[in-house]
Amino acid sequence: MSDAASRIEDIGIVPVIVLDDPDLAAPLADALAAGGLPCAEVTFRTPRAVEALTTMARDPRLLVGAGTVLTAGQVDAAIRAGAAYIVTPGYSREVVRACQDRGVPVIPGVATPTEIQMALQDGITLVKFFPAEAIGGPRTLSAMAAPFPGLRFIPTGGISPDNLQDYLMLPSVAAVAGTWMTSPGLISGHRWADVRRLAAEAVAAVASCRPTTREIPATQ
Repeated sequence: MSDAASRIEDIGIVPVIVLDDPDLAAPLADALAAGGLPCAEVTFRTPRAVEALTTMARDPRLLVGAGTVLTAGQVDAAIRAGAAYIVTPGYSREVVRACQDRGVPVIPGVATPTEIQMALQDGITLVKFFPAEAIGGPRTLSAMAAPFPGLRFIPTGGISPDNLQDYLMLPSVAAVAGTWMTSPGLISGHRWADVRRLAAEAVAAVASCRPTTREIPATQ
C-alpha cells in the first residue's frame, strides 16, 4: 500500500470537493485543517479545477488528490498541479496504467466483481466503491467484498453523517468519502466555520467506530 493510501486509511474520511472559484481553495484548506481533517479530493469537474488543486496541494497540512480523472492527459495535469493521488469514477485501464507508469497512487472506481478482478489483475489493492448508496450500500459492499479479502474499499456516493459508520464498521472499508463537509453551498457562501465544524464532527465519527483511536500523522 502506498504512503498516500496508508494516510487515507489513518484519516478514515476524504472530503470530496467541487470548486468553481480557485480563490476559495486556500480558505477551504484552512477550514479543513482547522477541523482536524488533513486531506481532500479536488474533482476535475470544473474548468478551473487544476488551479484549485494547485493551491490546495501547496498546503503542507493537507494530503490532496485529484478526483474524477478520466484520461491520461488529466493524470499529467493533476501531477503537475501537485496531486498526491488520483481517483477515478470508474475502472479505466488507460488511467490506471498512466498512473502506474508515472508513479502516482491511483484509487480507481469499481461497481462490479468484474471491475474488482480487473483491479486485482493490475496490482490495485485500494479501490473506490461508487456510487455506494445507489448500488446497494453497505449490504452490497459486504457481499461484493467477501470473495476478495485482499482488497480495501473507499465507499463514495451518498455517504453522509447518517450512514458513514455503517460503512466504516465493515472490515473491508479503509475510509469513506463524501461531500457534505465541503458542499458547494458551504463553499460559495464562505461558511468556513461550518466547514470546520463538520470536518471535526466527521473526524470524531470515524474515531468513535474504530476499535482504537489512531492519531492522524502529520503530512510530510
